Amino acid sequence: MASSPENNASLSAPKVARSESSQAKKSQHAEEAIFYMNCRAAYLTVLKSSLENIKSKEQLSLVLQQAGRNPSQKTVNKYWTSQTTTLNFDDFCAILKKEKPATKTELLEAFGKIDTDNTGYILHDELYKILTMRGEKMTRDEVSAITKHAGFNCSGKLDYNKFCDLYMTTSEQCCKTAREKLEVNSRLKQQQFGNQSEISSEGITPPVSKPSPRISTKTDHKLPPTKGESRTPSRPSSAQSCKASISTTISMGASSSRNTKLIEPDAMKEWQCAQSKGCFYLEEDGEIISHKYRLHLPQRSTVCITIRPLNIRQVEGKSCLWLSVDTALYILKESETQENLQLVSFTEQRNKEMFGWKGELGSGSYWLLPFTTGCRLQKVKTQTTGEAKLVYRDEDGELALTKEFRAALLDIFETIDLDGNGLLSLEEYNFFELRTSGEKCDEEAWAVCKENFDMKKNELTRQGFMDLNLMEANDREGDPSDLWVTLLSLGYNKALEMTEACPFVIDIYAEKCKPRIKAIYLESGSWQLNRAICKSVVNKGEAKVMDGFENIIVYTYKGGRRITSVIENKSENKVIIHVNNEQSKNCLSSRGLTVFAIEVAPKSMMVSQHVMPLNEQEEWLYNCVHSLVR
Repeated sequence: MASSPENNASLSAPKVARSESSQAKKSQHAEEAIFYMNCRAAYLTVLKSSLENIKSKEQLSLVLQQAGRNPSQKTVNKYWTSQTTTLNFDDFCAILKKEKPATKTELLEAFGKIDTDNTGYILHDELYKILTMRGEKMTRDEVSAITKHAGFNCSGKLDYNKFCDLYMTTSEQCCKTAREKLEVNSRLKQQQFGNQSEISSEGITPPVSKPSPRISTKTDHKLPPTKGESRTPSRPSSAQSCKASISTTISMGASSSRNTKLIEPDAMKEWQCAQSKGCFYLEEDGEIISHKYRLHLPQRSTVCITIRPLNIRQVEGKSCLWLSVDTALYILKESETQENLQLVSFTEQRNKEMFGWKGELGSGSYWLLPFTTGCRLQKVKTQTTGEAKLVYRDEDGELALTKEFRAALLDIFETIDLDGNGLLSLEEYNFFELRTSGEKCDEEAWAVCKENFDMKKNELTRQGFMDLNLMEANDREGDPSDLWVTLLSLGYNKALEMTEACPFVIDIYAEKCKPRIKAIYLESGSWQLNRAICKSVVNKGEAKVMDGFENIIVYTYKGGRRITSVIENKSENKVIIHVNNEQSKNCLSSRGLTVFAIEVAPKSMMVSQHVMPLNEQEEWLYNCVHSLVR
């Protein structure tokens, strides 16, 4: 029987849909093929082989430039911290996926904020002022190299349209040269890159993410893998595929008013004290960074070390969310090499929101590593309505800071004034600069600040800090864009509420000597912290061996306010563990999920999750099943 046109159309529709889907997939594969080809080309311009790792911050910057990026120091510092020793090819690909190359439109928009009259030019004097005093500060020689270039300068002005054209051309030429080199050298072209095999563009698949540990693992086989070594949490295809499981149930009472042993005796009032403030900051990807400290004791002494959220101003009608964030300190004894820090203890005794540890420490230096589980300090999903006003013009037409913005700046000053003396030293100010711009302020720039802003004893006053921000507003003719960059990087939302940061204060009391504490770094949780957490759970937690798989052990630590589980894999092969919290009640997991799966590398251990009560005024039940998938 002949089919009708309507029937033919209905029959062909699925074919057309499948064809379009196939074409879309082919297009996606082709884009991925081009991306990884460019990654390879850039990598091999600097390194001899994909098996060779990036070994320095300068090398990372150079490889990124060969890939057509122009990384700022803040960007490089984001991926190369003080704990990083190497990055492999897969790490490099992951960075390029996050760091998109600047477009000409974006560059012109940035210059347009300076050229408010839309002339197409920027005076060299104005350019010098901006490039040497704001953002990633350049030297005089570096600025001179730009202003002396004949291609886009004339009569003391920069033609930024021509500058952008040259910038884009240079960036594209870097990528083109790298690709041509790869094409010419067939040996390199056929080489394997990380987990990526050389296959046709139609069948190409991106390499499986397998970042290298960014720390040395020469001596410790139980070093927990870094965050990047666990796969994205997901449900396994079937719960029936699990080979064995361990179930842990812990019933916890209401803990909102519970104190556990940390009672400061009256005698401690006579002890000598040192104090430092700091802050946990939440990154865009959910990672948490904080200050890291070195403690020095000139002689053996009984000490009491405490940490608590910093209680700054209370604004009527606004909740201080950070006051409910859990805080802890891990105390590590410094040895000859930083790779072999020894865990002493951590602050598990509690007095309301304060956590502390009391014991005897020998003379010498120690590291204090602040920690929060991330259960309470997480990305805020609710969007604020409207945007707070930061500046306005007074009756004389002069720019001024709004009352709300001044209050926020006072809070920021209180947080970054680490020693609490009411002044900002260059060292303290540089932690602020590193967080907000990724750059440090050198002695020369600090001298300029001293000439223009109120200082005492070579330290910036509160008024000087206010005036510095007002100058920034004036530099942009009242445009608050840069001010918002600063506020957002410090954990504020558009309603000027601190929702993605938690300032804290550390106190050290010593009975027989004067303790000294100093902030050294501002960075994400180091491998030292991860190892300390795992070791503390192994030492103080309950161990359960998986039936039939004696090399898989789950440790569970129960504190007054949190439960932490650690998985140890003693076998020679990686394992995938399925974690199920569906039967838990009134619980909040640091993973943000009730069901997920994690991959544990061979001969290693890693944190499975941290769990806290959703409502501390109610009882909570921890019921977790760890199952071996494969």
